[in-house]
Amino acid sequence: METFTHLFVCSFFFSLLRTSITQDSTITASQSIRDGGTLVSAGGSFQLGFFSPGNSKSRYVGIWYVISPEIVVWVANRNAPLNDRSGILKVTGDGILVLLNSTNGIVWSSNTSRRPENPVAQLLDTGNLVVKDKDDDNKDNILWQSFDYPCDTHLPEMKLGWDLVTGLDRFLSSWKSTEDPAQGEYSIRIDPRGLPQRVFMKGDSIKTRAGSWNGLGFTGRGLRPNPVYEYGFVLKEKEVYYEYKLLNKSVFSRYVLNPSGVAQRFNWVDRTHSWEPFFTSQADACENYAVCGGYATCNINNSPVCACLEGFLPKSPKQWDSVDWSGGCVRRTSLKCEDGDGFWKHKGVKLPDTSSSRFNKSMTLKECEEMCLKNCSCTAYASLDVRGEGSGCVMWFGSLVDTRQFSEGGQELYIRIAISELGMISLLCRLEKKRHSNKKKLVGIIVGSTLLVVGMIIVGLVLYIWKKKLRNQEMTKRNQMKDCDNESAKEDMELPVFDLATITNATDNFSNSNKLGEGGFGPVYKGTLPEGRDIAVKKLSNNSRQGLNELKNEVILIAKLQHRNLVKILGCCIQENENMLIYEYMPNKSLDCFIFDQAKSKLLDWHKRINIINGVAKGLLYLHEDSRLRIIHRDLKASNILLDNKMNPKISDFGLARSFGGDQIDSETNRIIGTYGYMSPEYVMHGQYSVKSDVFSFGVLVLEIVSGKKNKGFCHPDHQLNLLGHAWELWIEDKPIEFMDDLVGDLRTLSNVLRHIHVGLLCVQQRPEDRPNMSSVIQMFSSESLLPKPKQPGFFTYSPKADSCSTKHGTCSANEMTTTIIEAR
Repeated sequence: METFTHLFVCSFFFSLLRTSITQDSTITASQSIRDGGTLVSAGGSFQLGFFSPGNSKSRYVGIWYVISPEIVVWVANRNAPLNDRSGILKVTGDGILVLLNSTNGIVWSSNTSRRPENPVAQLLDTGNLVVKDKDDDNKDNILWQSFDYPCDTHLPEMKLGWDLVTGLDRFLSSWKSTEDPAQGEYSIRIDPRGLPQRVFMKGDSIKTRAGSWNGLGFTGRGLRPNPVYEYGFVLKEKEVYYEYKLLNKSVFSRYVLNPSGVAQRFNWVDRTHSWEPFFTSQADACENYAVCGGYATCNINNSPVCACLEGFLPKSPKQWDSVDWSGGCVRRTSLKCEDGDGFWKHKGVKLPDTSSSRFNKSMTLKECEEMCLKNCSCTAYASLDVRGEGSGCVMWFGSLVDTRQFSEGGQELYIRIAISELGMISLLCRLEKKRHSNKKKLVGIIVGSTLLVVGMIIVGLVLYIWKKKLRNQEMTKRNQMKDCDNESAKEDMELPVFDLATITNATDNFSNSNKLGEGGFGPVYKGTLPEGRDIAVKKLSNNSRQGLNELKNEVILIAKLQHRNLVKILGCCIQENENMLIYEYMPNKSLDCFIFDQAKSKLLDWHKRINIINGVAKGLLYLHEDSRLRIIHRDLKASNILLDNKMNPKISDFGLARSFGGDQIDSETNRIIGTYGYMSPEYVMHGQYSVKSDVFSFGVLVLEIVSGKKNKGFCHPDHQLNLLGHAWELWIEDKPIEFMDDLVGDLRTLSNVLRHIHVGLLCVQQRPEDRPNMSSVIQMFSSESLLPKPKQPGFFTYSPKADSCSTKHGTCSANEMTTTIIEAR
């Protein structure tokens, strides 16, 4: 029978091939595996053999899933490929695995420190290849195992970390590419310096840091109990490692670091016979290592995201104001040490980099504080283990780097500051809590504080009066907001309120020369604030089909979202008869101004179009999976994709968006709101919407970007199909190249363009369950793996404007209104 030559073949063919060439789970010193032979684990879960990834002609020895042979979880000779099919894998009498080439030269080998009497190699049902003595079943006497040398996949029961006796470092490392399993530039490992912590690296540099283990999880990663697996961290004198174990042995789960540096967890779903993403690492601004410098904290919900810790000031105010926070912060008041310092407690934080820390498992938190206070070099301390009442001690020496503030989760960190600074901070906090108290109570509190000098009291009073004046001004503005019911009043809406006069002056009294366009909400104007900052002002028109509820909805949702591919809201103005939202200004307006304009579309080469597609996909992924609430946009379209000065896309207009709870999958409504041509079939016909509704809209958008044509009102001289129908007809006729815009690019980009058309068609399938989720979409764009065959799109219909076709492109769809339909149910 013909030998197995390529990894990416269908499982059915692979199973037929295996019946004639498979050996059992063990090979002895008198046996070997030649190219074409395989080894199957006793439980039938994993298989070992020779393979060639993708279109590569190089041969490797690897381990893969029997149910999914295209998924290789370990490669022996990843950095030393064979050039032909003459490879032989065998066990020597010394208990060493060797891979030989056609001249019997050793291409790759394992190692061992002792010689067994009867060595065998065995593939376990965990996916671990071990070398041991045949008659010794003691797991601790394994001579060598593949689990000690991970590649890009972390399997259950595989340790990631260090053997501190032998110096063995077990870490994940990406493939160089999908066709080259050699060690790539990305890695995930345990940094053993100080208190061990998990880090993600590019080359020799830390890119992100999950942090140290606090008994429940890594302080920078909110690991929560789940029905699939349990996890744990071992910190002993001889070893330190992280591992996870499956709660149900019949489930397959893997954690993979792909060549692009994206880490994902996949679970096998028997119903669909496919790997479904369970988790995808997403790096927001605060994930970047030390983005705020020393003695600063990063909060993705704030703008700007970086802020100095209490008692600290920017080292370089000029750089700080220019959004360069790398210099960090410095103490406002120097430590006194012998004269006494104190500690300020910060709640809900990711602990700083622990590479220069020290720890003690037996200390109490009080003993930790005393120990830190005695050492003038100690800058902070925290509990080592937060379970129960907490235990253990970790202390920092030197600058505190890569601290992050969470709205949920995190732990307490005690930072050393001067006593005088501690007193000032305490006073300001008490004044803040007592802002509604009368002046007599305030004076009593201040006089009763014997720790503060008279001058500090005066400073505190001045600060209080100043803060109270600002709060009163803010309260006056908020009282001017109308239609604020009890439900919306409960929302934590920390958004700046602009004065109407300021916005009127900024837009030159809403002059037509400053008008950027108009949508369902109303007109949008460009403005310039007194300090010179350009803004975009969305003004609710009196005859708008959307109203104050949509405005409130957008404010509440988008104010809580922070992502580079979402438009940033700066504030609102609800005063007199005006209701407005103020955004960052996007100089290139919206995507439809380019993609559907015959002249401007020439500025969008394929590289720019890919960047726009990927940016929108990442923004949607954040909304669907990585934001604090699961957000369904419900009105994704070309006119709601804004472009900054570098043509980077930002999703806008959240007036129709809805938030879901963590366990909620879909919802229904009697009020169908959206834009024809982008709405999914189940939403238009049944009022049902979910994340897959956004995926449908995204698919339409991808096909529009590739073709440069609108879905709604699309015209073709040879038929009366809409854009989706046209794309499908060309696809099934094997002529998808005719679908692409003539301006897209040359033959070098052809395969990538066709892949985007393929993914676009997968996104617009009729049934929601047939459409991929956004994490899968991003994976499809970034990989070269085979894609499933698309089915006929939803709304495979005739175009209502086919009888009046025009060959001219449209212009900016500023008047493309959002549609509202009231249905009886």
